[in-house]
Amino acid sequence: MSDDTIFALSSGQPPAAIAIIRISGPHAEAAVRALAGDLPPPRSARLRHLKHADGVALDQALLLWFPGSRTATGEPLAELHLHGGRAVVRAVENALAALPNLRAAEPGEFTRRAFANGVIDLAEAEGLADLLSAETEAQRRNAIALADGHLSRAVEGWQDELLRISALVEADLDFSDEDDVDPARAGMIEAAIAGLNADMEEWLLRPPVERLKDGLLVVLAGPPNAGKSTLINALAQREAVITSDIAGTTRDVVEIPVSVGGVAMRLADTAGLRDETGDVIEAMGIERARAMVDAADILVWLGPVDDAPDHPALILVAPQADRYADDALWQARAEGADVILSAQSGEGMGALVDAILAEASSLLPMGGEIALNERQRIAIAEAVEVLTTAHEQEDLLIIAERLRIARAALDRLTGKASTEHMLDALFGRFCIGK
Repeated sequence: MSDDTIFALSSGQPPAAIAIIRISGPHAEAAVRALAGDLPPPRSARLRHLKHADGVALDQALLLWFPGSRTATGEPLAELHLHGGRAVVRAVENALAALPNLRAAEPGEFTRRAFANGVIDLAEAEGLADLLSAETEAQRRNAIALADGHLSRAVEGWQDELLRISALVEADLDFSDEDDVDPARAGMIEAAIAGLNADMEEWLLRPPVERLKDGLLVVLAGPPNAGKSTLINALAQREAVITSDIAGTTRDVVEIPVSVGGVAMRLADTAGLRDETGDVIEAMGIERARAMVDAADILVWLGPVDDAPDHPALILVAPQADRYADDALWQARAEGADVILSAQSGEGMGALVDAILAEASSLLPMGGEIALNERQRIAIAEAVEVLTTAHEQEDLLIIAERLRIARAALDRLTGKASTEHMLDALFGRFCIGK
């Protein structure tokens, strides 16, 4: 437990109906007694009159007291539920700052103490950070699952299995000099390693969390004047990009962050694709457009079906139906399209959104799945790699060492073996008071 006692406003910035100040650390009890006179029963809310050390009234507030180590931070903790005016909050903060052994908390310090005191592990802390920054329903669900320990429990199961296998290997090592190693037991060890490896590999096959956080890249591409910019404005439901009847208006890639059906997406408007242009700037835009087509998670093609790029998540759109529905050439080009569309009138917009969400469903975690961030994937991938090499070994000493390396990789995932600068980066994402 830290020697410092910290305090901070943990609710939204005032003015508000209620403001909550948290106090955590070994001197939390003394701080509460200094302001409120006495402590309420543990984990029960009581009304108290808060006073400054000089006797000046501060506020009438609800006080909650959480003694011992079974708290949100793993140390004595108090909450002051104040009236949410700026002057009230400022007065109580000043009164706390004037007390000995108290100081204002740094960003994320409450959560960091929870991690340091073993209340949560690193994966759960990352889930909590993601929850605070979640903007879509998919982000919220994944963050809740992480914060609730779904990944941590899976890792705990892997660690337990690694320890069990390691015990078998060590037992065989003890008897290896006596030629008493059972071949059936060696096969059991090999099968156990293979089964554990397969379980972890399944997690690595899941879509990465970056698709949830950064959004799926949905690229609109096609020839000049196909209506890409008009469509992106319709999808974004605002005038996000310039539109005109002049071919080649869009000369660079423009990304628009949106939420479609609760899924974060980045809509990319691109320059019209054509083989030749005498405009150097347009040529640069076309080059960037082709690069975006290659990078797209989902490609919405607004051009002739036969000219569509080869892409695993391709949606073929026949655009500008309001203009060309009676045109025989347009009708011929529209054959084979997934969606007949007019961004101007709204015809086909619902069908396009449904098509995008259908493609997105295969690129995002399925219900109940947890998406991993890059740090988590690297740790699991390292464990998988060394277990693969262990599975291929016959030397028990090498197998034992591979199992130890795998356990160390999983320790880094949960934060049992972490570097300080990585922790600084994580907890710096939190607001003050969390």
